[in-house]
Amino acid sequence: MAQDWDIKSRSRVCTVTGQPFEDGQVIYTSLKLGPEGYERTDVAESAWNEELHNQALSTWKSVYHAPPPPTAEPLKKETAETLLRQFISREDDAKVAVMFILAVMLERKRELIERDVQEREDGTRLRIYEHRRTGEMFALVDPDLRLDDLSTVQQEVRELLGLADAAQPDTPEVPPEKTPDTHPQSD
Repeated sequence: MAQDWDIKSRSRVCTVTGQPFEDGQVIYTSLKLGPEGYERTDVAESAWNEELHNQALSTWKSVYHAPPPPTAEPLKKETAETLLRQFISREDDAKVAVMFILAVMLERKRELIERDVQEREDGTRLRIYEHRRTGEMFALVDPDLRLDDLSTVQQEVRELLGLADAAQPDTPEVPPEKTPDTHPQSD
């Protein structure tokens, strides 16, 4: 007769009291054969008794270790790319600086390649990017960001990507070849 070995993982709460285990707490685990197969129970040391021990096929004492908090999901390339595509499709002129920072992020992650910079008649620069995998072309206005504006735009990008609470921002600084002029003032 084949035996089903589907045994559930350790519980986070005491089977007897229903109280959550604390990190470092001593617990007892027991296995017994029930109508559905093997049944596992995890019990706090204070609630453990000989009756539970005598009903079990196997018992052991261990220390409960709380699982670590879930790690923050790293920034996905698709997230920055999806956001950039949304702003481009909406032709949102208010987000020109955000689109530029997103493009620089994707360029640094080797998703976009800058192919050309064109100077317009009005003095603005148009940066032409090619998507490495799809071959799509993106034309983005260079917002000619001042260094004192850069942190504000980077914070907006972090918020849009859900990284506003991150201690160390994931948004890169603009690389030196993309550093906007600081517009020195003449006397």
